[in-house]
Amino acid sequence: MMESPYALERELGMQYYSTDTPGIGGTLRTVPEDFIVDEIPLDRKGGASGPYLICRLTKSNWELQHAVKEIARRLNISHRRIGWAGTKDRNARTTQLISLYKVTPEEIARLHIKDISLEVIGQSNEQLSLGDLGGNRFEICIRDADPEELAGRVAAVTKTTAQALPNYFGLQRFGVIRPLTHRVGELILRGEYEQAVAVYVGQAFPLEREEIRNARTTFRETRDAAVALRELPVQMSFERSMLSYLQARPGDYAGALRQLPPKLLSMFVSAFQSYLFNYALSHRLAAGNTLADPVPGDRLIFANGRTDMATAANLAAVTLHLARGRCSIALFMPGRDEPGAPAGDEATRSMLADLRITPDDFRKASVFVQTKFDGAWRPIALRTTVDASVQDTGVSLRFTLPPGHYATTVCREYMKADPIKMV
Repeated sequence: MMESPYALERELGMQYYSTDTPGIGGTLRTVPEDFIVDEIPLDRKGGASGPYLICRLTKSNWELQHAVKEIARRLNISHRRIGWAGTKDRNARTTQLISLYKVTPEEIARLHIKDISLEVIGQSNEQLSLGDLGGNRFEICIRDADPEELAGRVAAVTKTTAQALPNYFGLQRFGVIRPLTHRVGELILRGEYEQAVAVYVGQAFPLEREEIRNARTTFRETRDAAVALRELPVQMSFERSMLSYLQARPGDYAGALRQLPPKLLSMFVSAFQSYLFNYALSHRLAAGNTLADPVPGDRLIFANGRTDMATAANLAAVTLHLARGRCSIALFMPGRDEPGAPAGDEATRSMLADLRITPDDFRKASVFVQTKFDGAWRPIALRTTVDASVQDTGVSLRFTLPPGHYATTVCREYMKADPIKMV
């Protein structure tokens, strides 16, 4: 195990690598085809009838929320009529299913959007919702890797990926160019809606264009929605919808937040939950505990969702179950639920106490966002069989992950590079 040297990763709780193998460096996503994601659908979606049209969406260089909003605009429908199972990367070529309420195949056939294609595959009585997928298949190319002993370093990490990597939420969970979704979520939980808007609209980041950074800074310092509207590009539709609302209703920051699509708004609080998980996982590793060796008090999660606890009496049996892949050690992501002081999560409880955030704050946020922020157990280890190949200074990786696991968590273990080179 070794510590990440990158401030951004440490800030997001991703403090460790599983391997001590020197990183191969390189760059991800030189072109969208370097990062291919194919969603594995669940069998129960689709069919011959029902009000939901199920389509296969293939896109390149589109953030999902913006793609959905553009599809809805072209169809002249509300974006709330479109559902999906998983959020995919922007700088990639991705394929996934979406559902569209009361849209016809003929309307889809007339739709033409650059770098987006839609293929009708059936109909359903159910809308697609987050989590309605079997997983994702990835084909990834890392370019310009360090050539020194490249094949050996790749082989060493590939062996470890089949054993255990820290199951961190990746950078995309927090925002690629602007990793701040968890901070907005924290402010929503606190009920500090003005500050949440100020951060989302007004926090500038170095990778943005200068004119955008200037417009954001002006709004953060002055709260002048009219000036920011004049300066922000028209394609920044989410920020502009919030600013337009504030221009008409000055001071109603809660209402401004509600101008965002519900799924995007809910992702802020979910991102804060993800940040807490990353932090707790790194705290566990810093304490000298491993991803695979249980200690008394560890919570275990089985494939069917059942949980149990490791004790001094059952430790040998638990170790055997873990070795055979029957269960995983898990940490709790706090929410409205209180699981009864889960052992091993002292770091999470301490952080929430310092921030003065309680389960009741998650309940209030659930009402505000209209999304249930239940607590959940998440495995601390990611395991996958990687088909890796090396050609010159290029490395190709092929693997499959369950829902909610991040391909960049696998890639960072090979690359050990500045996270900016992975977005």
